[in-house]
Amino acid sequence: MTMNAQPNPSQPVSGTPVATGGGADDLKVLVVSHAHPSYSLGGAEVASHNLHKGLNAISGVNSRYLARVGHPVPRHGASALMSLRQRDDEILYHADDYDHFLLSNRNTDDIRRDFLRYVSDVKPDVVHFHHILGLGLEMLFAVRDALPDTRIVVTFHEFLSICHHHGQMVKTAGMKLCQRSSPTDCHGCFPDISPARFLQRERFVQAMLELADHYVSPSHFLAKRFIDWGLDGDKMSVIENGLDIAEAAPPRLLKGVSKRRGSFAYFGQMTPYKGADVLLDAVGRVPESVWGEDARMMIFGGNLERQPQAYQNKIAALVEKAGDRVRFYGSYQNIEMPRLMRSVDWMIMPSVWWENSPVVIQEAFYHGRPIISSNIGGMAEKIRDGVDGLHFRAGSAEDLADRLTEALTDNTLWEKLRGGIRKPDSYTDFARTHVDLYRRLRSQSRPNVPSVAAPAAVARTA
Repeated sequence: MTMNAQPNPSQPVSGTPVATGGGADDLKVLVVSHAHPSYSLGGAEVASHNLHKGLNAISGVNSRYLARVGHPVPRHGASALMSLRQRDDEILYHADDYDHFLLSNRNTDDIRRDFLRYVSDVKPDVVHFHHILGLGLEMLFAVRDALPDTRIVVTFHEFLSICHHHGQMVKTAGMKLCQRSSPTDCHGCFPDISPARFLQRERFVQAMLELADHYVSPSHFLAKRFIDWGLDGDKMSVIENGLDIAEAAPPRLLKGVSKRRGSFAYFGQMTPYKGADVLLDAVGRVPESVWGEDARMMIFGGNLERQPQAYQNKIAALVEKAGDRVRFYGSYQNIEMPRLMRSVDWMIMPSVWWENSPVVIQEAFYHGRPIISSNIGGMAEKIRDGVDGLHFRAGSAEDLADRLTEALTDNTLWEKLRGGIRKPDSYTDFARTHVDLYRRLRSQSRPNVPSVAAPAAVARTA
């Protein structure tokens, strides 16, 4: 589904089939990602690679995929370009000299020599950046400078361009949600960085992003945040990510006397932002008479050992309180989801930050599993309370415990919510919507974009 995220948010960009072609008229696209799914299985990596695969499944479209790789993968030879046994239409770009504050790549020599050589050989009609993390905003400048007629599209997956706090838009003290970004507010989170420097960061990042012809957001919530921050709403579209799943998992087979849908699951990293502590606290609060012996909470996630010790201790105490109600299964791969879903009735999303459009939402819906989620951000947008899922007050273990109790005591609720689920788009639907956008951008004359200073110089003065 594609929607304009500006004056009329209900107007679709297009929903018509893509015209096909061939030969010299092929639409050539370069999809750029901050990582390759072979090395990192985050949502942005999966979404960008699904787009690439979907584009190449459409007649008259040719896509190539460039993904950043860095430490601990060693660089090969003098060039930043590497194949590492990827497909012929996929290439890796080694980059390690990255400024996380300015989202800037200090190694502009590699960009000029290797990245631009590759882009000039491909001569894409569209370069679609799905992330600049590790790559640097200088990539946009390089494409615009070398290929002025090429259309540049940028997809946002979180608030990294706006927020220095890992793109979470959560205050550094107390996990309080941040309602807006400003140099003064950002200085409050990072007292060692002056408001003037945050202002320089904002101006630099916005200037680089303004070089793009169009922006894409998987959620209206994220799109509005970027427009409120200063980006042009006329250049923003909302396009949900597409899935590459062959077959939906059937509902869990109910055995024995109990016919309750009492199998809950959490899929995600064990970080403070994902709200695993809220979930564990809520499980321990459900009365024993309600939980019974057939209900269970399954945790699929890892990296707890990388979290602050205080958080690890908090999780350990909550696990002890929850007892055998909770089962830990460790981290998982996306390819395992159809099998894992066979043992799941409900998906739980207790994140305490806004989220955008987590792929687990689409995966759960594809497999027909209702979701119980926090009532904020992209989660509240994607999961409709009382239609295909339930909302609870973000950060409230008590409210989540009430929703778990509701799920365990209302035997009609699961079927009702399952019936309200809308099947997510496939990766080919996802690609067709993008092709329609690309062709529309190509049919329009490019406006004169104000010139900007060389990004390396801007970065050094900041």
